[in-house]
Amino acid sequence: MNKNTLRIVFMGTPAFATTILAKLITEQFNVVGCVTVPDKPAGRGRKLQESDVKKFATEQQIPTLQPEKLKDESFVQALAEWKADLFIVVAFRMLPKVVWSMPTLGTINLHGSLLPNYRGAAPINWAVINGEKETGVTSFFINETIDTGDILLQEKMSIGDNETAGEVHDRMMHLGADVIVNTINQLMSNSVKAIPQENFDLSKIKEAPKLFKEDGKLNFEEDISALHNRIRGLSPFPSAWLKLKHIDKGEFKTFKIYKSEIHSTSSNKHVSITVENQSLILNSKNGSLILHEVQIEGKRKMQSSEFIRGFRADEWLVDI
Repeated sequence: MNKNTLRIVFMGTPAFATTILAKLITEQFNVVGCVTVPDKPAGRGRKLQESDVKKFATEQQIPTLQPEKLKDESFVQALAEWKADLFIVVAFRMLPKVVWSMPTLGTINLHGSLLPNYRGAAPINWAVINGEKETGVTSFFINETIDTGDILLQEKMSIGDNETAGEVHDRMMHLGADVIVNTINQLMSNSVKAIPQENFDLSKIKEAPKLFKEDGKLNFEEDISALHNRIRGLSPFPSAWLKLKHIDKGEFKTFKIYKSEIHSTSSNKHVSITVENQSLILNSKNGSLILHEVQIEGKRKMQSSEFIRGFRADEWLVDI
């Protein structure tokens, strides 16, 4: 079996997945079909929006299925007609056994962490929030339980002290593409050994559950490094935030922070936002942060150098 005869079906949705699919096409693998989510209405006009994977697949003239339900008989039959040897899944939905057990070589998934650590929906975010210096990608066989299948290949990557989850994501998708290609090549040559996750110490693994808006609310009892890590770990989405109260008007506005760096670890009597030497500063109980990219409710996201031109720090209090 070689890359010309190996029949691959790719399953995914966002830009992260599209990067891996594009790599497969560049490397001239035989992708016989794609599976992605149905088109969804978006924007003010509620115009149907195609997923990134569907857009790319259409450009490449790759047949695409968009099932509402993955157990639907018509979908399963159409999928079987592609006679795939291998399914590759990147940033998609949990597959039922009737689907993932179909290919002769199995179904492999790419996960944005060094499994078994950070199983779950938001591995990149939680690695940054927890202040990890290193993360990576893992290819593994899908089984009945999310992110628990036998590991095939892993590659590590560093996380910078001020790097956001979005920046890690953008670097990781290229590393992930290389790992998927290497995984397929080793599967074809029968040179990769699948390692059960039970072989690892599972007593101390960290999880990566889905993130919600409330996860972004800053807790000023935390030390300054934890605040900084939460800001960058939630950037660009769902974003870290606090509430500002206008002293005279009494109105509250949500204030989002996307990029920061540690300014000081000295304690402050009050939590506040100040402007010092043309820098926007968030003063917390356990230190201070320089804010680089922010957004106040009703305005667009902007660099702090632009934001402070219209911001009167003495008119606003941080609501804690």
